[in-house]
Amino acid sequence: MKKRYIFIILGLLGVSLAACGASRLAQAPAYDGIPAPAVPERAAVESFVEMEDSYGGEFDASIANQPAAIERLVIRNANLVIVVEDPSASASSITQLAEQMDGYVVSLNVYQSTYGDGLIATYASITIRVPAERLNEALDEIKEGTVEVRSENISGQDVTQEYTDLKSQLRNLEAAEEELREIMGSLTKAEDVLRVYETLRQVRQEIEIIKGRMQYFEQSARLSAISVELLPDVVSQPLQIGRWQPEGTAKEALQSLIRALQFLANMTIWFVIYVLPVLLLLSIPFWVIRWIIIRRRARKVTPESED
Repeated sequence: MKKRYIFIILGLLGVSLAACGASRLAQAPAYDGIPAPAVPERAAVESFVEMEDSYGGEFDASIANQPAAIERLVIRNANLVIVVEDPSASASSITQLAEQMDGYVVSLNVYQSTYGDGLIATYASITIRVPAERLNEALDEIKEGTVEVRSENISGQDVTQEYTDLKSQLRNLEAAEEELREIMGSLTKAEDVLRVYETLRQVRQEIEIIKGRMQYFEQSARLSAISVELLPDVVSQPLQIGRWQPEGTAKEALQSLIRALQFLANMTIWFVIYVLPVLLLLSIPFWVIRWIIIRRRARKVTPESED
């Protein structure tokens, strides 16, 4: 009689989990950076029905379903659209900010758009996750130094009720698993053992799915997602026509001029400090010899003039 009631309980439990569990997971929202758990395959409801029919009788038992009080579980996310001077550099700064706050980068995309007049502008989009308690701090850091904040949106989703339901289902399933293990240990017929084993496997699968779903909510509530769209400031963007950047060419020409002037200045310094003194030292013997020759010639000219 005890076995019959337990199998009936498990049959009803399996039917309810197969009906509501799959629909609940199928409608699960997706959050950036945390993949939603896969929808499980429908449990073999037919096997539960067969077990109930084979043992017959009426069900006169209930499973306690009193969830313990838990803290509110709220998923907070934010979206920003800002104008910056250099989207690529700003994306790198946001990446460093996420790492400093013990978060991480979910996605990063830097791309260029070409307009009809040949102007090329750089854009960037980045999504990061940071601890929920530091969401406002992170938003302030990102907005600091921007040219303009086009839009800012902070959203919150309370998933406490769904999390509580999952916790209750998990508690009931774990109790059913323990009962099944005790039943399987007391059975002697191979057919009954296989039936209980199959039921135990399905219950175990439901337990793992619910645990994954609960972890999914916990991580989403613990780490807030910030999606940032980085737009370039047209005024601060360099002039670029097609692939040609006149400003870049002028910059290279100026750098070449500075290098040339630097070379001339270095040569002058070397000449005055090193080359000129060496030349003076080397020219001393020449000047001495020249002076001697000039003096000898002067002596020869003097007697001839006296005669």
